[in-house]
Amino acid sequence: MVWVIVLGFMFAECAFIVGLFLPGDSMLLAAGLLLAQHGREFDAWALSAFTVAAAVAGNQVGFSIGARTGTRMLARRGGRVLNQRNLERARRFFVHFGFWAVVISRWIPWMRTLAPILAGAAGMDRRKFLTATVVGALAWVPTLLLIGYYGAGLLDTWPWLHEVLAVVLVVLFVAGTAVGLARYRQEIRRPVDLPCPVPAPSPARELVTAGRGAGVR
Repeated sequence: MVWVIVLGFMFAECAFIVGLFLPGDSMLLAAGLLLAQHGREFDAWALSAFTVAAAVAGNQVGFSIGARTGTRMLARRGGRVLNQRNLERARRFFVHFGFWAVVISRWIPWMRTLAPILAGAAGMDRRKFLTATVVGALAWVPTLLLIGYYGAGLLDTWPWLHEVLAVVLVVLFVAGTAVGLARYRQEIRRPVDLPCPVPAPSPARELVTAGRGAGVR
C-alpha cells in the first residue's frame, strides 16, 4: 500500500498541475518512517529507486505538456497559487538558473511541478532536461525517504515515539492532501487569466513615428 501511494503521488506531483498542492516532502518522510517500524531496510532502498524513476517519468510528462500547450492557460483570475505573479516568479527562476533550476526545483514544492512545464514551453533541450531531472531526483527522493527510515533509528530508546511520530506524519500527509485537493479544485474553477496582449502599432502611428525620426514636424 505504501508503494502504491508513494509512486502514484510522486508521478502526479511531478507530471500534472495538481502536484502544486500535494505534500511530497512529508510523504517521503512518512514512508521512510513507516518502513522503519517494520525493519524493512531493503524496501526503503528499493522504494527510493522506484520513486526516483516515477519522479523522472512524471517530469517527462510535464515537459511534454509544456512543449505542447505552453503556460498561457495556467494562471487563474484571482487565484491564490495559480496566478500571473507566481507564474512570472517561476519563469524568472527558470530563466536565471536554467539547468540548475530543474535540479534545485526538487526542493521547492511549487517549482517542482512548474519547472518541467516551463522547460517544455521554453524549448529546453530534452536530453539536457532529462539529465537535470535525474540529478535532482537522485538528490531529493532518497535523501528524504532514507532520513525518515534511518532517522527513526535514533528514536529506538523511545519506542513509543516511533508510533507517535508515524501517526503525526501520516495525519499531516492525509490532511495536507485533502486541503491541497480542495484548494486545487477552487483554483481550477476560476477563469483563465490570460496575459494582456501587447497592442500592435497602428499604421498611422508608425508613419508619424517614422516622420519624426526623419526630422518631419
